Amino acid sequence: MAWFLGLGSAGVVLLALSLVFDGVLDGVLDGAPDGVLDGWLSLPVVAGFLAMTGLTGAIVLGTGWSGSGGATAAGVLVGAGTGWAAYRLGRALMRDRTAVTPAMEHLLGTSGKVVTAIPADGFGEVLLHLGGQPLKCAARSAEPLARGTRVWVEATPTTTSVLVRPADD
Repeated sequence: MAWFLGLGSAGVVLLALSLVFDGVLDGVLDGAPDGVLDGWLSLPVVAGFLAMTGLTGAIVLGTGWSGSGGATAAGVLVGAGTGWAAYRLGRALMRDRTAVTPAMEHLLGTSGKVVTAIPADGFGEVLLHLGGQPLKCAARSAEPLARGTRVWVEATPTTTSVLVRPADD
């Protein structure tokens, strides 16, 4: 039983180390042909396999359900299942994509309000919404616009300024 407990403890320690030193051993097995081992020999997969093999073997042996051969078989079976589950979970998490990050180009055609009057040949400020968040930008217009005027964004010449026109209400 000491072997099983040692194997299970080593797996738990390896799992803890994989959390602390995430990615340190990435690329160690890059020489495998065609990426056959990609993900299968990752630290969480190996740690899960070792921990569950050892702990399941110790439980089976300790309860007297079977001898060392049966405990080893049960441990390997449960360990392989845990390794497979860790592999699948890792792949699912790596494929998870987030929404597109809002950019200034997404402001084209949106409406806003003038918060600092826009003179004929200068900049004022408009309050817009980008990605659900308020955004105050420098703004230019072909005609002077008073504070409070509703506007539409026609262009985004820089990352901090926009060209606007009065909105037709």
